[in-house]
Amino acid sequence: MKASKVAQYGLITALALVLSYLESLLPPLGVPGVKLGLPNLAIVFALYRLGWKDACVVSLVRVALVALLFGNGASLAYSAAGAALSLAVMGLLWKTGKFSSVGVSVAGGVAHNAGQILVAMALLETARLAWYLPVLWISGTIAGVLIGVVSGVLVKRVPEKN
Repeated sequence: MKASKVAQYGLITALALVLSYLESLLPPLGVPGVKLGLPNLAIVFALYRLGWKDACVVSLVRVALVALLFGNGASLAYSAAGAALSLAVMGLLWKTGKFSSVGVSVAGGVAHNAGQILVAMALLETARLAWYLPVLWISGTIAGVLIGVVSGVLVKRVPEKN
């Protein structure tokens, strides 16, 4: 692997890690479980700049580091499930070439929330948590639009280095 590629991985992963930490410092947004999804900014950027496989690597490393540094086993399960489902959905939409960074980000935010609720339903052994999905889908859509707009601007404005 080229040194420049390793450097890109490192910078984008570090950005995602810093954004994860910053998000942990923000007060709750009024509804339990609702967050801006700031780390997704780096993941959407990686998807459009580096491609799906590289975005997966960055996301996997970020999830592992955040769990190690700021979380626990349960937070790892929730984060990994959300990230995996989000990346799968975003990768499929991105690959079609028919969706903007906003559309991809919104779908990723909604999928991330669905993945986390599925884990919660499994761990708590209840399907009753499904009632919370509409709340998270609305917040995921709003956050996805914001993250998608910012990541789209970054992809256009940050120069590519090969």
